[in-house]
Amino acid sequence: MNSEDDFLGHLYQRFPIVIDRGKGAKVWDDAGKEYIDCMAGYGVALVGHCNDRVVEAIKDQLEKLMVCHMSTYNTTRSIMLKKLSKVVPAGLDKVFFSNSGAEAVETALKFSRKFSGKPGVISMNGGYHGKTLGALSVTSSEKYRRPFEPLLEYITFVPYGNTRKLVDSIDDKTGTVILEPVQGESGIIMPPPGFIQEVREICSRRSLVLIFDEIQSGFGRTGKMWAAENWNTIPDVVCVAKGIAGGFPMGLTITRPEIMESMKVGEHSSTFAGNPLACAAASASIDALVIDGLIENSAETGQYFKNLLIQLKEKHKIVREIRGLGLMLALELRFDVRNILMDGISNGILMLYSGRNIIRLLPPLLIDRELVSKFVATLDKLLSVEEEKRSV
Repeated sequence: MNSEDDFLGHLYQRFPIVIDRGKGAKVWDDAGKEYIDCMAGYGVALVGHCNDRVVEAIKDQLEKLMVCHMSTYNTTRSIMLKKLSKVVPAGLDKVFFSNSGAEAVETALKFSRKFSGKPGVISMNGGYHGKTLGALSVTSSEKYRRPFEPLLEYITFVPYGNTRKLVDSIDDKTGTVILEPVQGESGIIMPPPGFIQEVREICSRRSLVLIFDEIQSGFGRTGKMWAAENWNTIPDVVCVAKGIAGGFPMGLTITRPEIMESMKVGEHSSTFAGNPLACAAASASIDALVIDGLIENSAETGQYFKNLLIQLKEKHKIVREIRGLGLMLALELRFDVRNILMDGISNGILMLYSGRNIIRLLPPLLIDRELVSKFVATLDKLLSVEEEKRSV
């Protein structure tokens, strides 16, 4: 662990564990200890660690071609796009490749500004869209924003779930609204009933571009291919990344045709966009989601997982709330979760945090009930120990 720290800047909150290998919903450290992984690289191991389809696709592509710039055509990229076209939201037919979620958001903001001709963006309190300059400008957290101000101009933040405030914030500079259908970084915050549909209606009525950031919630995470499907709503632009390529870096910005067509040749590009290895991995990931039933498993096993967590809430007074959809879940506790996370590592389970008092769970979508039950039983013991400490 220290050897990495000798060379790297101190920019991450790091866990005291060296991950050596992974398979499915489990990982092993450098001493061979096994862990149930509900961290999954912050949701990146969507179709499981070293998914067989993804591994074979990358191996096969590695023997053929590793580099292919977007200025030329590529067979693997074309195959991936054809598969993608069958699962994208209706009417979102144009794709721009990039390499990460933040890049996908940057692209969406540029495209929307060009199409609308207006620089103003309304984002949501609690929204997280990345840490590059444009994405950071529409991320609400002051702790991330303040050191780098001034950021982009004409950015307004409104309460997530409050359409009245949204309408009141629209002015003659406003061209875009961006939101996460389910807020991830803030702690799996669910929208109130009708909110997502109302935002869609407002944007359509006021001719605003609506961007959904589905980087964390998309591709089956909530038990639907797209989180927005839970509210029967389609945006104008959707941003995708994290698990789309089975662990390989990839970002996608998917738009209505007229938005993409507002851009001219050379106005936006990326050297590594549409890399054939990433496209092979993404193609295999789509197959895993669609053919292997991972989306259905996310819905069904996710509900089983949530029900067990609700039972924990009923048992442990230190649990304030359980929330989420599919395999995008959170436990909000009444105290700092650091000890629980660290004790989890000692007891063979990996979890994420959201702020100081929220445990976030983003396991691979192939996790089964047996592993979920084992995970929850371990978490139950950890909560009991923490309650005992606090009662002394």
